[in-house]
This record gives sequence, structure tokens and C-alpha cells, in this order.
Amino acid sequence: MSLRVLKSARRSACRYCCSWRCCWQSHRAGRVPPSSRTAIRSNWRASPYHLDGINAPERDQACLDEHGGLWACGAEARDRLTEYIGTRAVRCEDQGADRSYRQRRIGICSVEGETISINRWLVQEGMALNFDPYARGRFQLDQDDARQNRRGLWRGCFVAPWDLRYWRKGTAPLLGSCPDAAIARKALFPDHAEMPPGCSIKGHIAVRARVTGYPGIYHLEGCRSYRTVQKVNRWFCSEEDARAAGFRKAFTCPR
Repeated sequence: MSLRVLKSARRSACRYCCSWRCCWQSHRAGRVPPSSRTAIRSNWRASPYHLDGINAPERDQACLDEHGGLWACGAEARDRLTEYIGTRAVRCEDQGADRSYRQRRIGICSVEGETISINRWLVQEGMALNFDPYARGRFQLDQDDARQNRRGLWRGCFVAPWDLRYWRKGTAPLLGSCPDAAIARKALFPDHAEMPPGCSIKGHIAVRARVTGYPGIYHLEGCRSYRTVQKVNRWFCSEEDARAAGFRKAFTCPR
């Protein structure tokens, strides 16, 4: 197990890359690439870290706020993490390779000057969930406190990120304080999702994809099918994000 200290950056930013929240350290001012899992990346080495034991909302995930209105909770989680890190340096304790994404590592990461990890901070703020079995209950008390005090996602109604990824519209537990279940499920699993800025890859839940083990199909702007896909369930910021969510590329796309 090694402790990797990243180079201090004059400007740093957070990025969401797939399922577990990640952040990337960058020297470019204001660079906030969109996506979903949490990872830290050094400037001289492409070695992003996934935050160990937590799961935060997908970049395009919508929740319901305390008044029952739609709320771009995935985008807000990214922005909150970006603001929290600011210009400070980040370091990660290496926990080994990510079994699902071998090019990345699992890490427990912290921000310069803070006594708790980014992993725990996100759960305490209600912007991520304890993710068992990987967490082994480490963040459960933090999650319970966030829920009881209605912080972050817990102020309204939402579904766990893993249920959105697998599109469990009919069976996903509704978390937080939810209105009528049927209305909530329709809003949280939209048939026509709104595109987040900079995330133009269309994701479509398709039965034909599930037959071969995929929850859906993604379509790039260069694909012949892009304009004809009207029912967009998910939006992705990169092909990496789409593949990490389990989607396959449309056969109409250039190879």
C-alpha cells in the first residue's frame, strides 16, 4: 500500500467519472470535465483513483428537492466537490487496483489541511452513499447522520446511483422523503432526460441490448442513429462514462 502525494496545483478541479465519485487534479484554471466516479490524477502520470467505499450520483442524475421539484443533484455533487477542494493539493492512499477498471486505482483521498478523507466528507454532506460490501459499513454512521439532518440528497427524494445505472425503475427503493411513488419513479427514471452541459452522448435503455448483457446502447454525435434517437434515458460526457455504466456503442457508429 503506498501513499501518493500529488503535485500541488495552482488550480485544481474535480471531475466525475462513471459510478463512484472521483476528482482529478489539474493545472488548468477552471477545468471541470463532466462525468461520475471519484478519482485523483497526477499531472505527470495518468493514474486516477476511485474513492473507496462510496457511491455518489451519476453526472446526469436527477433527484427531487424538498418541494418535489426536479433537481440536478449529480451536477451539484460535482460542483460541491470542486468547491471543497478549491486550489488545495490532494493526496491518495493507494488501496490497490480497481477490479472493474484496471487502468484506475482505488484510493482514500484527502485534501490539504483537512482531517477527514474526501470519501467521508462526501457522505457526511449527504452527497454520496455508503457503498457496501466495499465500504464494510465504514460510512454508515455518517450516512445516518446526513439522512437524519436532511443534508444533500437526503433533503428530498432520490434513488441510489447503482439502481439508476441498472435502470431498476420498478424495484429501486425510493430514498429520502418522497411524494407519490409512481410520480417519483417517473421523474427519477425519465424517458426523456435533459442533457447536462457538455454531455452530448445519448444513452437509450433497450431490450435488445439487455439480451446480450447490456442495460442500454449509447450513440455518439457521429453515429448515423444519433438524430433518430428521440427517447434518451441517460446522457454521458464521454465513451468511458457510457461503457462504465454498462452501455455498448451503437452498431451505426464508426468503428
